[in-house]
Amino acid sequence: MAFTSETLKVFLAVVDSGSFSAAARKLGRVPSAVSMAVSQLEAELDLMLFDRSTRKAIPTPAARALEPQARQVASQLNLLDAHALQLHQGLEQRFIVAMAPELQTGVWSRPLATLAKEFPTLEIEIRSASQSQAIRMLHEGTVQLALVFERPGIDERETFLEAGSQLLVAVVSPDHPAGGEQKSPLREEELVNTRQIIVATDEPTGSDPRVVLSRRVWLSDSYLATLDLVQAGVGWAWLPRPLVQPLIATGALTEVVFDNMASQMRLWVDIVWVKNRPLGLGASRYLALMREMVNSEPRRS
Repeated sequence: MAFTSETLKVFLAVVDSGSFSAAARKLGRVPSAVSMAVSQLEAELDLMLFDRSTRKAIPTPAARALEPQARQVASQLNLLDAHALQLHQGLEQRFIVAMAPELQTGVWSRPLATLAKEFPTLEIEIRSASQSQAIRMLHEGTVQLALVFERPGIDERETFLEAGSQLLVAVVSPDHPAGGEQKSPLREEELVNTRQIIVATDEPTGSDPRVVLSRRVWLSDSYLATLDLVQAGVGWAWLPRPLVQPLIATGALTEVVFDNMASQMRLWVDIVWVKNRPLGLGASRYLALMREMVNSEPRRS
């Protein structure tokens, strides 16, 4: 086999350096060793790779034709070496995060772009789950981290990082009886009988029990589906402000006016993991990036 990882390295070093002596300095070898390696490669390929008629090593058309694929193979070998090293250092085969649907429009996905650059071979999966589902998957070991709204109690098996907050807005279609600025404030006895759309799957509790205010509830497994139902006039819902603000600005949605509470609710967010289960390199790096981002923002009062 003519091309190996070593001969690829020598071939590309000579192409890039323009001479055997410069390539030798780059590789930390003597010029004669580089020249001999190239000569052996040329003999095995039965191709002249460099014109030696001058003091420089000028790539021949054959060398130029081989160069793009040689660089691609060298890059793949470097990637393979880096992946093997990262696995040795504790990189997961797959990094899985369970995330409440309302949080998928927030800042919590930003560190994943950094992970993609630092660990290009790492597979990352985001699973949409309600509060209870995310915690259940965490303890079952099917996910490494869970992003959930802050809970009133503490489970001693868990540890967490406070990761900012999400502002939810109660919104409704202008055509809905509870919508429109001209409508009267929604009284408590009316609120419990006004249909609410909850982002959840198998239980009408949403990602945080504080968001459930009605006895008449429809469930949706995504915030986009919930938004469609609200716009269709089916009911009202708490939705992330970044998602609904453009629609409120154009009049496509209005904020629900409650008689006894504000139409906006700020919920704090935690990243939770299990204490006795060591985190891999990807999960640990994600937490470090989130901690940097949280520390750079104003602390809550």
